[in-house]
Amino acid sequence: MKKDVFTTGQVARICKVAPRTVSKWFDSGRLRGYRIPGSQDRRIPRDHLIRFLKDHDMPLGELEKEGWHKVLVIGAEKLFIDRVKNLMPEADDFRYEVANSGFEAGIQAESFHPDTIIVDLAMGRSEGLQIAVNLRKNPAYAETVIIAMASEDEASPEKLIESYGLNEVFKKPFDTALLAELVRRKILEKADH
Repeated sequence: MKKDVFTTGQVARICKVAPRTVSKWFDSGRLRGYRIPGSQDRRIPRDHLIRFLKDHDMPLGELEKEGWHKVLVIGAEKLFIDRVKNLMPEADDFRYEVANSGFEAGIQAESFHPDTIIVDLAMGRSEGLQIAVNLRKNPAYAETVIIAMASEDEASPEKLIESYGLNEVFKKPFDTALLAELVRRKILEKADH
């Protein structure tokens, strides 16, 4: 289960340092947190810990999966990928992987465990939709946001959403900023659960 608050001992294990070192970081104000009223016990909220680790180029360890929002882009052109990375930069906690085929997408999904998948149906409509269907069959991807980019002559985006388990369909041409905004909104919704 995801922890929201850590003790100095837990932070020490994550950082692979002595608990006293964590206490020094806390007492010097470098690692933000709070004290339990009426005690000397310190508590460090998850977001402060992740920010501290990133600011000091320390490995996130077990927090790695939760520290980044991982986006898998399948079958899209480099220009689109560059635009998305510009709108949702790695500095804002986004990580990217790219796949150019259904086979590659399956391998990447297994190893990368993306939070969001963007599939360009121009790679091959049936192949792109099959990727979505296959992912939805796996309970590990039940919460994954899957967005398809369809051609402008796509008859019914609503039907694609219903039939293939997609969260959203964007018909080309579209504003990439709207897609980035949707992903950011989904992240916030997920964080509220």
